[in-house]
Amino acid sequence: MDTVKVKIEKSENGYTAYMAEKAEILGYSILGEGKTVKEAIADFKDSYDEIREYSINNGENFKESEFSFYYDTASFIQYFAGIFSLSGLEKITGINQKQLGHYVSGFRKPSPKTAAKVEQSVRHFIEELSAIHFA
Repeated sequence: MDTVKVKIEKSENGYTAYMAEKAEILGYSILGEGKTVKEAIADFKDSYDEIREYSINNGENFKESEFSFYYDTASFIQYFAGIFSLSGLEKITGINQKQLGHYVSGFRKPSPKTAAKVEQSVRHFIEELSAIHFA
C-alpha cells in the first residue's frame, strides 16, 4: 500500500488538503476543503472513500493508499496563530516576526532551509514541553 503525502494549505475559504504526489501512479487525485484543517482532512478522507467505493462498484482497479498530512509553513503559522504568536515563534525559531509575517501573508515564501528550520524548532519546542512534569 502506498503512503501518499497530503499537503494542507490555507485557502481563500479556509483550508485545502490535496495529494502532493503519486496521483499518476494511483490513477486518482483527491482534494478536501473545509473552514478548518480538521474539516479539510475529513472532507479529503470522505472523498477517498467515495472514489474507492465508486471504483469498486464499477469493477475498476483501485489502489489503496495511506496518507501523511503536511502543512506548508505559512498555513502552519496561520492555523496555530491562536497558540503561537509571531513573537513566540520568533523566540522558538530565531526568525524575526516581520519575516514570519511575510510568510503568513504570502508576500514571501520561506526557502526549503527556512521551512526546515521552523519545523525543527517547533519539534524541539514540543519535545521540551513533553519533558515537563508538575509536582
